Amino acid sequence: MNDVRSAARLRVVAPADLDEAEIESWRELRAKSGAPANPFMEPEFTLAVGRVRPGARVAVVQEGAGAEGAGAPTASGTAAAEPVGFFPYERGPLGHGRAIGLGVSDCQGGVFRGGVRLTARELLGGCSLTSWEFDNLEAGQRLFVPADAEAGVGVGFGAFAGFESPVIEVGEGYGAYETALRARSPKFFRTTAAKERKLALRAGGLRFVFDERDPAALRTLMEWKSAQYRRTGRRDRFAKEWISALVRQLATTRTPGCSGVLSVLYVADRPVAAHFGLRSRTVLSCWFPAYDPEFARFSPGLILHLRMARAAADAGIGVLDLGRGAAEYKDALKTGGLQVYEGAVTRPGARAALYRLGREPVRRAHGFVRERPRLAAYTKAALNRVGRLRDR
Repeated sequence: MNDVRSAARLRVVAPADLDEAEIESWRELRAKSGAPANPFMEPEFTLAVGRVRPGARVAVVQEGAGAEGAGAPTASGTAAAEPVGFFPYERGPLGHGRAIGLGVSDCQGGVFRGGVRLTARELLGGCSLTSWEFDNLEAGQRLFVPADAEAGVGVGFGAFAGFESPVIEVGEGYGAYETALRARSPKFFRTTAAKERKLALRAGGLRFVFDERDPAALRTLMEWKSAQYRRTGRRDRFAKEWISALVRQLATTRTPGCSGVLSVLYVADRPVAAHFGLRSRTVLSCWFPAYDPEFARFSPGLILHLRMARAAADAGIGVLDLGRGAAEYKDALKTGGLQVYEGAVTRPGARAALYRLGREPVRRAHGFVRERPRLAAYTKAALNRVGRLRDR
């Protein structure tokens, strides 16, 4: 394995080959990082992806075993290798790498101890990668996006664009959030509350379950979401078996750092809106929301999110991360946002050049549309028309 500045070395393994000590080291490093406790950055998410994606790998960055800063000697007299970082990724053709779960993972990057002497090029070289692509790189990942990098500007070995991931902050309790929401968007709050009352009156009451364990409810959500993707002209993520299998796995995952949470709003015993996401002790990462179109005039998705915010606050969760991407409901509910990045880092070479030729024009075209609201609205309307035609 490649030497990294003679101070660290890499051991590349499939996620399933991580031992318990390494998994615990990963958790400890993440807890000490000071970053929000996003469940996508925990080992459980990578382990789950590894079960459905054959190309999933983890580079374990180690110090010791004869390197500078080696730890205490073992019984054999040699220094014990100490994990100081973990870099989950997926390996594709020609050495092209992707963030683990790219396309569905809402928070990406490596987990490293502060002060590890490592560069992105060295890391990619140790993993035999020519490039590494991401679309939700968390802020503070200085190995990949230097502190002085400007969004959308190349920095020697990569190109990046920055985006906001809207959040709902309920660390001071749901009451404080509701008070602020009433003050900031009084008409929105009154309208949503009135729709909730009308829906309850029509059906004889509403029932909300924050952590539903019924597999049938999850199947219903996935069916709604697939129909929504098709209806709006978008690629149906659940048509990919690996994504469906990943969600089913995570729905039964229960660890402090990463647990699946299915929240459902019922009218009597009929589900009308649902959401599946991942939670840690302090962060709920919102992932797949959907609702029954028959009840669209009551805005059941908004009602569901407000119920989720209340339940999350009661459970000790301080932040609901709504995820990158423009949506009216996010603008209405959010209290702020976190920075995430899209882009890639590459090593010099012909394969990396081919990657840039293939990917950068597409990424720049998407950015061109996003930066022009009228064009983005036209594109969205066109996709919706395509979806309606496809469903006929």
